[in-house]
Amino acid sequence: GQQKNKEIFNAYLLLIESRIYQGKLSSALEAISQVYQTMPKDKRLPLAKIYEGLIYSKMKNNIRAEEIFYDLDKNYTLTKQQKAVMSVYQAENLLYSNRKKEAIDHLEKAFVLNKPRQTKSRIAYLRGQILAELGNMEEARESFVTAYKYSNDFELEVKAQIEIAKTFNNDKDYEEAKKYLENISKKGTYASRKNEFYYALGLLAAKTGKENEANEFFQKSLREQISDPHIRGMAYYEIGNSHFKKSDYIKAGAYYDSAVSVIEHAPTKDKIKELSTNIKNISKNYYLIKKNDSILALTKMSENELNDFFQKHINELKEKEEKIELAKRKEKKKKELENFFSYDNSSDFKGFEDNFSSQKGNKFYFANEITVAKGSNEFRKIWQNRMLSDNWRYGEDNKLSGSLDDLENEALGRTTADARRFEVAFYTEKIPKEKKAILGLKKERDSASLELGRMYETYFQNTPLATKTLYDLVDNQPEKGIKLQALYLIFSMNHEKTPNQAERAKNIIIQEFPDTPYAIFVKNPRNTNFTESEEEVKKIYQEAYALYNEEKYKEAQNIVNQAVEKYPKDALIPKFELLNAFIIGRSESKEKMISSLQQIVLNYERTNEGKKAKEILDFLVPSKKKEADETKNKDTENKEQNPEPETTENETDIISINESETSVKIEEIPQEKPKEKPKEEQKKQKPTKLERPVQSWEKQYLD
Repeated sequence: GQQKNKEIFNAYLLLIESRIYQGKLSSALEAISQVYQTMPKDKRLPLAKIYEGLIYSKMKNNIRAEEIFYDLDKNYTLTKQQKAVMSVYQAENLLYSNRKKEAIDHLEKAFVLNKPRQTKSRIAYLRGQILAELGNMEEARESFVTAYKYSNDFELEVKAQIEIAKTFNNDKDYEEAKKYLENISKKGTYASRKNEFYYALGLLAAKTGKENEANEFFQKSLREQISDPHIRGMAYYEIGNSHFKKSDYIKAGAYYDSAVSVIEHAPTKDKIKELSTNIKNISKNYYLIKKNDSILALTKMSENELNDFFQKHINELKEKEEKIELAKRKEKKKKELENFFSYDNSSDFKGFEDNFSSQKGNKFYFANEITVAKGSNEFRKIWQNRMLSDNWRYGEDNKLSGSLDDLENEALGRTTADARRFEVAFYTEKIPKEKKAILGLKKERDSASLELGRMYETYFQNTPLATKTLYDLVDNQPEKGIKLQALYLIFSMNHEKTPNQAERAKNIIIQEFPDTPYAIFVKNPRNTNFTESEEEVKKIYQEAYALYNEEKYKEAQNIVNQAVEKYPKDALIPKFELLNAFIIGRSESKEKMISSLQQIVLNYERTNEGKKAKEILDFLVPSKKKEADETKNKDTENKEQNPEPETTENETDIISINESETSVKIEEIPQEKPKEKPKEEQKKQKPTKLERPVQSWEKQYLD
């Protein structure tokens, strides 16, 4: 029945609000449904409907949310308070839909409708952030100034001041903003937020191209007391970025890890975590290339050149170590003098105040600089320099972690401390001399370069850097297989965006690898920017598929070829190509099917059909390593006692595949039609017929 107690409506509203806050959105919708059923005539129903729009917005059903807000605006008489609430949620929904310009208009409306100062301040702050993202710095600055004026929250006041400074973007503005922020950070309660002001100054300096100054401000931000974990994490992130730009991947990764450990905002944390993982993968290849390049360069030097090179290195090492030792001695003397003229509470000698004053000194350990210095020295004696991280005693693989420089030295294979480090022979005897070992180093280096180029494109979409890395590899004359892969990657990355970069790769492939599928691909690469599939094309595909199912391969192939020619940009083209490969497998030969699948992999690598073609290829054409392993594991004695019947080359390819290693069954792969056997054998053994209408593997790949 209907509810007449008006207070029940308020109770339902509290329930709805609490469930929204807890993230129980479906339960909140159920509560709203109960309100509609039990109190259909209540004047406050529009408020429940506003909450319904908010819930759909949070559920990412932005279209449904917009329909609700539109209905409220047109068909309901809303109070001023209801309009104020709805305007904020409507703007939020538009932001979720990435319609930022429309969201700005609604926020302006929300600013007028909402009366509380704090709400006005937050609306103005949000509007300023959106305008800054859109590049409207003047308007953004005005909005942040408004947020600052209306704010009665110290935290928002500080954030608004920082955002005001960040809207300046030239040298003149930078100097003014810098002066303003440095002055304000010294005033009263603002001093507790120095780390945030320094972070903002770092961003300003970076924006005006002052990289070194920016880095100094970010470092200062880290040294100050933490007031906002997110700002601390972002300071680590920015320093990591500066190291990344210099290709100092070990330090970049370390700072990204520090950022991840501090930041609490999940999307930002996940983004930096992924970046950190990618950096570590790049770092592994980058430093391997640098190390092997150094060794290979040494193998080309004469004995005299090597002696001169390492003698110079030894002299520099001695000079460096002498400076470090001198600095240590000076530090030791300084500490001894400090100890001589300073007396702590544990000393036997006590001055007048110690003996006769009732006041006692500060016994807190970290308040006494001398005890802290002693403790730090003792710590270093046992543990050396440690990075602040989880499980700091042990790093990866149970090895003690060292400083960032130690990690870099380890990656590059440098010797940090050894009794023989001042002998030339200590270095020269480690240089490989055998041709096999030198070729092994070069192959390892070339493989790492190929992976590095691929990673630059995959992880960071940095096509110019990826192209340069791969062309450097090609110029270094690697093995044919690696060279072909590098040239193919260069061409596939550039042929649509920058054809002039792809042209050289194309010409080398055609000249040096004319009989490969790659040569066919570079001569006629397919366009992968497909349009949405039309209904007519879908019907054509279904018709071709039905004919294939009926074993009318010629008719099916004609329809496929016509469709590919008539609708080259349709989204179903990769599907047509895959169907054509299966038709070839059924009607012609396994070799031709393999060639067709290879073209699909090259042309449509990132589509589902490209991935499916790759999976079938891996099954049909086992790798050399896999074949070698299987050959090695054969029982030769059994083979002699029970010789296997002779098989054709194609049959052997299929038999040698380990069925458990693939999701596609052996008997379900299209094979060549077997040769006709003599009539006498046909009488003894009936030919096995392929089941129809359609095989399970065909459904898996062609549906």
